[in-house]
Parts: sequence; structure tokens; C-alpha cells
Amino acid sequence: MDLYEYQGKELFKRFGIPVSEGRLATTPDEARAAAAELGGQVVVKAQVLTGGRGKAGGIKLANDPDDARAKAEQILGLDIRGHVVRRLWIERASEIAKEYYLSLTFDRGAKRPLFMFTTEGGIDIEEVAESTPEKLVRLHVDPFEGFQPWQARRLIFGAEVDDPNEQKQILSIVGKLYEAFVATDAMLTEINPLIVTPEGKVKALDSKFTVDDAALFRHPDVAEMRDLDAVPPEERAAREKGVTYVKLDGEVGILGNGAGLVMSTLDVIALAGGRPANFCDLGGGGDAEGVVDALGVITADPQVKSIFFNVFGGITRCDEVARGILAALDRMTIEHPIVVRLDGTNAEQGREILQEASPPNLHVEPTMLDAARRAVELAS
Repeated sequence: MDLYEYQGKELFKRFGIPVSEGRLATTPDEARAAAAELGGQVVVKAQVLTGGRGKAGGIKLANDPDDARAKAEQILGLDIRGHVVRRLWIERASEIAKEYYLSLTFDRGAKRPLFMFTTEGGIDIEEVAESTPEKLVRLHVDPFEGFQPWQARRLIFGAEVDDPNEQKQILSIVGKLYEAFVATDAMLTEINPLIVTPEGKVKALDSKFTVDDAALFRHPDVAEMRDLDAVPPEERAAREKGVTYVKLDGEVGILGNGAGLVMSTLDVIALAGGRPANFCDLGGGGDAEGVVDALGVITADPQVKSIFFNVFGGITRCDEVARGILAALDRMTIEHPIVVRLDGTNAEQGREILQEASPPNLHVEPTMLDAARRAVELAS
């Protein structure tokens, strides 16, 4: 679950990481009131769950409350990479002498938390890694040993931070960032930029914070931060029905049993010249209720033109899945063409069941590639 900047900063503040004072606003008048309360220059910042706010005009400096109101009017309703701005963070402006980058993420390959630190802050970390990789310090933390102060010192000296005052503050922030990462079951905690003011104070000017969805039951306070309005309606409906679903941008609806098979199906649809409209995992079963729930979510997407039902029968028998598909189609009306590929346990019996029933919009194909080609053809 991704958090907004102001929510991430709330968690940073909770763990002792210094941040600038700010106020949340959802209207121009609230932005004006927030600026008046903070005093002086403020920064009006769009709150969206994506990057590139500054380049899209979502971050503006305001000199006084009236200016903050005007800037808020310009930013609210702005579309930034498909995300509409509905919230603003009005933050006291900070003078910047230096910009650093600090993050802690989970490295799935190494199965360990990974620190990344560089004095080249304020720009995309991918750009730093590509153009000046020698300036990016990386350090894994052994989860069994936990964070050790020497690791922060290695980051600082590796990046050649030579000011003792900055070193001391960054040392503290690195330790607190690890504490926040572990305590909230985070997958990413990023500060870009981590600034140094002209007075030598180090603080987080931005926050990217991602928490593991599977751990939210341990953090009800963090779970309450989820903005349901920012989630596509199909994903909200899927969550309510317990369906594993992710909205994509294509026209071929995907339904499969098992995450790995569904991922492969996305690739095969692309190979066949189409674009998948979603990731939808039915799980290990193929009962009618599960199929109805999944098809209900998929067909609610107006972009979907055809549906590819891809099943490999292992523990789940393909004949049972076939009966589940037919039972589901009896319970709901679907006008979209549906292409079914069955393979594995009792696949031949499953295909016979579907072909005997022969619903007019149901097409049975023997292989995954044949089925993908048919689904792409029908979608066009």
C-alpha cells in the first residue's frame, strides 16, 4: 500500500525523522488558511500516489496566503499520470543548501533490506545509478543481525559526506529510517531529497512510503490511511469480493488459476499482439462462486473486449473448472466473447463438457498461444 507524502511524513515524524511543518488542504480556502497559519512562504504540493509531480506542475511556491489559494486552484483537479489531485500538502518553505538521497527498500533478490544513499539528491535514483553509479552507495542489512551503527557510517563515508555536523544528523536519520521500515512492515521508505539547510539542519523534504499489504492487519492505524478513492473501482470491487485483481490498460480480460500462470498469460497476450486489461488470479479453485465474482469484476471494466480464461489443472481438475464456468454463465449474462484454454488433470473431459454445452460466446482452444491469439482477435 502506497502512502501519500503527508502520511509518510507523519510516520517519519513518529519515528523521530525531522520534517517540515505542514497542513493538509482539500480546497483553495483550506490552502489559504493553512498558509496563514504557517506564515511566510509555503510550498503547495499535490498529493498523488505517483512521481513526477514537479514536472507536471503539481508543486508550486506561494509567497502569501492569497498566493497559496491561487496556486491551490491551479493544482486541484490536475491530472498527473492518471492520478487526479484531490489533496494538497501546504508546507513551510525550506531553503536548501544541499540535496541528498536516502532510501531503504526490500531487495527481493538478496532477501534483505537494502540501503541506498547518495549526495546526488533531488533527481530520480535511476538516473543517478545510470549516469554516476560510483556516487550511489548500497548496503544490505542482515535481518538476523539487524541494523548496526557502523552501517550508517559506511553509507556516509562511502558517499564522501565530510561535514561532521551533517554526518551526526544523517547517522541518526539512517537508524530511525530502519526503525520505521521494520516497525511498519514497509517495503520502501525513501527520502528524496534529504536536504541540508543553510544553517546546517538535515531533514526530509519528501517521503515515499510503501507498506506490505499482507502486514496491514498488524497496523490498523496505517491501514486506515488507505485512500479508497485513489484505487480503481474494479480493484475496490475485487477487494470486497476477495478476488486478487490488478487493473491494467488493455482490452483482453485475463482470468487464470495461479499467479505464475496469470503472469505468463499476460506475456502471451502481448506476444500475440494484444494488451491485457487486468491481472486476475482465481487461486487454486474453480468453483462457480469464485468464477462469478472474478468475471463480475473483469466485465465491469469498460475497456474489456474479450476474456481469456486460462486454467492449468493440477490439484484442481479441469472438468470441475469447466462445470464451474458453465454454472457461472448460467447465473450471469456476459456478452463478451470468452476464450477458454484447459490443460492438465482431466483437461480433455473439461474441453468436452464446454464444447457439448456450446454457449455461443464461448470458444475453446487447445493451447495457450492459440487461445491468446483468438482472444486478441476477438478483442479487435
